[in-house]
Amino acid sequence: MEKVEKSPISTEEEEDTEMGEGDVVENPKASSKSSSDSESSDSEDEAEQNEQLQTLESELSTNPSNYDAHVQYIKLLRKRGEIEKLREARENMNALFPLSPSMWMEWAKDEASLSDDSGFEAVEKLYERGISEYLSVSLWCEYLNYAQEHDPEVRQCSADGISKARNLFERAVTAAALHVAQGFRIWDAYTQFEQAILLTIDHSDIQAKEKQVQCIRSIFHRHLSIPLANLRATLLAYKAWEVEQGNALDAESDTVDGISSHVASAYQKAEEMYNARAHHEEQITRQDISESERFQHFVSYLEYEQSFGDPARVQILYERAITDFPVSSDLWLDYMRYLDKTLKAGNVVKDVYSRATRNCPWVGELWVRYLLCLERGHGSEKEISSVFEKSLQCTFSTLEEYLDLFLTRVDGLRRRISSARGDDVLNYSLIRESFQQAADYLSPHMKNADGLLRLHAYWARLELKLGNDLVAARGVWESLLKTCGSMLEAWQGYISMEIELGHINEVRAIYKRCYSKRVSGTGSEDLCHAWLRFEREFGTLEDLDHALQKVTPRLKELQLFRLQQESKSVIEATDKREKTSQKTAREKRKSGSSAIDEQSPAKRQKNTSQYQKKLHEKENTQGKNVAEANDGEGKKGKVDKPVNEQQMKDTGPGKTRLYTDQCTAFISNLDYKANYEDLRQFFSDVGGITSMRILHDRFTGKSRGLAYVDFVDDEHLAAAVMKNKQMLLGKKLSIARSNPKQRERESFVLNAPGGHEDASNRSGIDGSSASKESVESPKGSRVPQSTASKRVENFQLKGKNTFAVPRNVRPLGWTSNKPETREEGDEKPKSNDEFRKMFMKT
Repeated sequence: MEKVEKSPISTEEEEDTEMGEGDVVENPKASSKSSSDSESSDSEDEAEQNEQLQTLESELSTNPSNYDAHVQYIKLLRKRGEIEKLREARENMNALFPLSPSMWMEWAKDEASLSDDSGFEAVEKLYERGISEYLSVSLWCEYLNYAQEHDPEVRQCSADGISKARNLFERAVTAAALHVAQGFRIWDAYTQFEQAILLTIDHSDIQAKEKQVQCIRSIFHRHLSIPLANLRATLLAYKAWEVEQGNALDAESDTVDGISSHVASAYQKAEEMYNARAHHEEQITRQDISESERFQHFVSYLEYEQSFGDPARVQILYERAITDFPVSSDLWLDYMRYLDKTLKAGNVVKDVYSRATRNCPWVGELWVRYLLCLERGHGSEKEISSVFEKSLQCTFSTLEEYLDLFLTRVDGLRRRISSARGDDVLNYSLIRESFQQAADYLSPHMKNADGLLRLHAYWARLELKLGNDLVAARGVWESLLKTCGSMLEAWQGYISMEIELGHINEVRAIYKRCYSKRVSGTGSEDLCHAWLRFEREFGTLEDLDHALQKVTPRLKELQLFRLQQESKSVIEATDKREKTSQKTAREKRKSGSSAIDEQSPAKRQKNTSQYQKKLHEKENTQGKNVAEANDGEGKKGKVDKPVNEQQMKDTGPGKTRLYTDQCTAFISNLDYKANYEDLRQFFSDVGGITSMRILHDRFTGKSRGLAYVDFVDDEHLAAAVMKNKQMLLGKKLSIARSNPKQRERESFVLNAPGGHEDASNRSGIDGSSASKESVESPKGSRVPQSTASKRVENFQLKGKNTFAVPRNVRPLGWTSNKPETREEGDEKPKSNDEFRKMFMKT
């Protein structure tokens, strides 16, 4: 801290311009030039300072909450010596923020240097304001020294002056003497003051001298019983002072030998306590750690002190912590909770709450606790109202904090009006004004919020109980419905109030208003059902019929709307899922193709053949019945697509691709985006599914909207057929029992490579197929079955195409007993003459 001399606010520091006798000015022109340069530099500095002042003044006029701007403005005014502006700037800053101890010391010293002893009271008030904001041993010591030097009564050592000084020292001891690191400074100053008083007492006044000696000895004893730094130096000073009083002690020894037993015991205990806290003191005073680390050390230290349960020591440590971390709201809240638990109420607690809200005005909980503290201490309505109005000028981070503040204010008014206690005459109009103020502020920002509903419900209840005004209570609900008309709870609260009052017709009128409203969630349906329930319990049969007439079409409309919304959401989810799977498949193909492209065609064919061979051997070992798919291998040198491991796993040992459709449901009009999981969910209430197969287009791979689902028995199949015309993904499914009549054709299809696909997978001359189907095993895993993977050599497909005919749907005129006919094109080719004769006949 820079020490302020006699004129600390001077514009420039005075320099010694006197010259010695031997000094000679060798170059007057150079001296003149130097002087002009100095004047030019000063003018430039002054212009720069004026510009800074204007900038800071403009900033503070637009943003008075800028703390740093206040600090810079005060420093610049102090440098320029503008006393009146400096006082005003300090007052303006202190009206918004607490000042640091160093700023208070600077202010008090500046004012002390500008006034004589007649201005002692003004400076004394500055010190009093400073010590009330933060705990600072240095500020207390400055205050004590100033009082001894400039207070006329204390300086004259009059009885009143000595009593006044002692009271000030006792206040300092109470406030700061338990400060482990610096508290000894207060005790040392107190001891020195009393020793100075001893010197002023006449030697002949033995009684007065003995009384003063006992006073000094008592201060030493109190000092030695407190765990403070520099405790051994205090013991040596005490023993030296006792030697001066004629007691035989070893003043050079730092042991307790020679002093009374109770003092020695207290000293040893204090020393042990200090040693136990020395580590914590070292941690919180370290300069080589971050602020967050130091804060955590303070927290640990506080937990340690609280474990001993000494409120005075804990409070001093909290004061030290908030002096170092004044804007930590968590620290202030912890401090408040501790005081509420230990001291409950009183001026000390109220002072802490006041300082907390000045340091962290943006924290709503601090203001709420402050209002409760004032009420707990039976504060006046004027004081509570003033604090509440101050809180509304602050900016909180959430609307819930504003709501909590308004509700706390109303709670206090309600309690005091109900108890009819205190000198203040309160009436219900204060509650109504507070509610209205809260509604005006919060309604635009909390539309359809639970907090706004809670506020109005509380308001309406108090209008009935304290205000005895039913019209006003209804008006509260009506005002809420203007803002939250789509909120189910708002209508329910209004209806509940009327039901409790027994106003049946009013309730019915409200239901007629709200049943057709669009309410969030399932609120519309809930209101319709609530109206019917109300009419059953309170209305006549005609009232119930009327409600049914109104509600039934509304419920149907809502049900249709829900189905549309669900279908839309399912489609969107399916689209998203398919896009993700397609993207993954593309990435896999891309990564796989890069490795294959690096190989030559001959090498790829060789590797594929080797892989096919290994896979075939593995399949035979596991008992897989897939040998039929490899019958044509080697006949024409074609390399088949390898069957992947998942297919072999899903087929399972001993399972074949023979589908007799003895207990199978055929499903059509299936949504193209439906998958096996959707089918499984659809038939989850039926159960008994053994496998599922969805038909896909051979070339595009897209679903054809057809599927087969096999069940374990006829009972489950019948239950599945009963679900015919039910919705799945927004489409009505057609579900029928699969019942093919052509056994010969079925046998032919079962032996074909496509398996279950009937004629839909018959191969052409080139061995290609027009469609494929994927198979779901009983375990639920998909097994895509590729058709035309092998050419079948034991048949030829001739005649008209019967491509993709479902097994329970046959072309017109095609029966199982119809004999097989041969097309004319299958006979021996005719010659030109035969053709000519055939046409000439016609």
